Amino acid sequence: MKKHQNNYAFIDGQNLNLSIQELGWKLDFRKFRIYLSEKYSVGTAYYFIGFVEGNNDLYVSLQSAGYILIFKPTLKLPNEKVKGNIDAELVLQAMIDLNKYQQAIIVTGDGDFACLAAYLRKADKLQCVLVPNINKYSALLKKAAQKRIAFMNDLKKKLEYK
Repeated sequence: MKKHQNNYAFIDGQNLNLSIQELGWKLDFRKFRIYLSEKYSVGTAYYFIGFVEGNNDLYVSLQSAGYILIFKPTLKLPNEKVKGNIDAELVLQAMIDLNKYQQAIIVTGDGDFACLAAYLRKADKLQCVLVPNINKYSALLKKAAQKRIAFMNDLKKKLEYK
């Protein structure tokens, strides 16, 4: 496959983080950023995340690793869980930047992004949907991305935080 020099990654931060944790390991975000650059020629990597007061060290760390953070305000639910749905922001950013990148890499296992994957595939703008956990992702993504889907399950040795 031909490598492109101006690809953008659109990362569903919560889905990536929780999916990797469910696999039993912790992602090294600096290594992941390098991987995106080397494997997919990603120049710009957006990381969509809910803003939680007190997580400033995490945000600084992600920015220093080369991610552009897009924050979503969060809500505390009655069960004490924090919710910050970033879906609309990710889709909107992918469309705003559509003419700035050659190919998009969408990092998620969430089927809510199937419409974006299908649109980008038809427009020949989808490099791949990179799914963090092959055992837990939406079949809608598989259908939308067709053969442009990859999984992170076998990347533990390369991307694990130690």
